[in-house]
Amino acid sequence: MRSQRRLASLGVAAVLLLVAVFAVFAIAPRAQDQAYHLFADTARLGPVPNALNVLSNVAFLAVGLWGLTAVLAARAAGAFDEPWEARPWSLFFAAIAATAFGSAWYHAAPDDARLFWDRLPMTVAFSSLVAAVLAERVDARAGRRLLVPLVGAGVAAILAWRFFGDLRPYISLQAFSILVVLAALFLPSRHPHGRWLAGLVAGYAAALLFEIFDRQVKATLGFTGGHPLKHLAAAAGTACLVWMIRRRSQLRPPGIRAAF
Repeated sequence: MRSQRRLASLGVAAVLLLVAVFAVFAIAPRAQDQAYHLFADTARLGPVPNALNVLSNVAFLAVGLWGLTAVLAARAAGAFDEPWEARPWSLFFAAIAATAFGSAWYHAAPDDARLFWDRLPMTVAFSSLVAAVLAERVDARAGRRLLVPLVGAGVAAILAWRFFGDLRPYISLQAFSILVVLAALFLPSRHPHGRWLAGLVAGYAAALLFEIFDRQVKATLGFTGGHPLKHLAAAAGTACLVWMIRRRSQLRPPGIRAAF
């Protein structure tokens, strides 16, 4: 029965991938909209241009490094069934930390060339998160085997945009990652405290809203636009995963599995 559920879940993931690809290629724009680079908050702080958009990326660096230390502690405490399960989480948090530098570089002088260095580590983060979620909630072996292909597909998607001007593979990857994580909320985790995944979803949902209403937030608050708050909300969502893994550092009796 359990193996049948795993096969069914993998089948659902495959269907989600196809749905994401077909939907995006049907409706998404091919080229990057240049208006994307026009953020509401452009205030300078000393030598730092677009200061709040740049400096708010410190949150990604902090949560990424915190996450790496949490993964190392959890592995040392035996919180993972197999040592390799720490790999996708380590890559995820390393990519989040790297996003701080790529995003800060981009926001200092926004254009397509710099946006590539913002999106590249984010793509690695998305891909490794999908592998980690599949390993914990669908099938451990599948997550292990899919880590490198997923990250490779993500890098290929962002390169397709950079060198061929086609944004659709990148958007497809984002859509697929979101769908898999949302679907995973309804599957049990093999590890304790899996419910904290919902915090990630909430944080990134808030980040999306702040991005969409960047100018409206600026008009309302005055001192900042929505984009710096997007960074903080996304970092807060990621922090929920750090807390989840930190809780796993507390040794648990063998054979105990979480219900969520």
